Amino acid sequence: MARPARISRALSQNFLADRATAEHVARLAVPHGRQVPLLLEVGAGKGALTARLAPRCHELHAHEIDPRLVPQLRARFSSTPQVRVIAGDFLDTRPPRTPFAVAGNVPFSRTADIVDWCLRATALTDATLLTQLEYARKRTGDYGSWTLLTVRSWPCHDWRLVGRIDRRRFSPVPRVDAGVVRIERRRTPLLEPAALHDWRKLVELGFSGVGGSLHASLRRAHPRRRVDAAFRATRLDPRVLVGEVPPDHWLRLHQELSS
Repeated sequence: MARPARISRALSQNFLADRATAEHVARLAVPHGRQVPLLLEVGAGKGALTARLAPRCHELHAHEIDPRLVPQLRARFSSTPQVRVIAGDFLDTRPPRTPFAVAGNVPFSRTADIVDWCLRATALTDATLLTQLEYARKRTGDYGSWTLLTVRSWPCHDWRLVGRIDRRRFSPVPRVDAGVVRIERRRTPLLEPAALHDWRKLVELGFSGVGGSLHASLRRAHPRRRVDAAFRATRLDPRVLVGEVPPDHWLRLHQELSS
């Protein structure tokens, strides 16, 4: 009867229970056998992924919000000098000022907040996150559609679905499979810094839903003839729904409408 007490539904705890899966995720987080200078792990849990990430890092900060698990983690990694177990909420952490990566088995209920934290961190190089599969597919365009968050961040961040994890690889078993999302900050943004404000305004206007189509929404801020010309240059049907427009087409629309 003691075992269920270790699981917190409030914290959305679903621990990785398969060594091969943990090794696979670690390879996705640190590809090609490289070592990263600093890696922050979200939700270290019982340390399954931590153990696989540690050899790939010069320094690993393993964050765990559940105070019941922290002593076990510290005992397990007491002889692993590059691992520092940090008790508390990852979202309360101030992002490092030097380049760093993020990886982790993200609590499904906190995915959006953790992704936002990563996108705001200016020194982040990449984030490899285990999320609900539906979230991973939506954010990376795997359904053939794109979300506001992905398109808005696209000039600075590349989003990819790099893996799918069967739900039976977790304990307790969640209701859905997981996906591995990799978000990489571009070394060279696709737009100049001065253009990013107008980019965000354009994308948010397009996703506003006014008029029922992207074409109708953009006409709120641009003359129809310019929107028509931009759609012709981008080879977009004026009736296209906003979610059906890939990020590279958005870049062409931005170029045409801001020229």
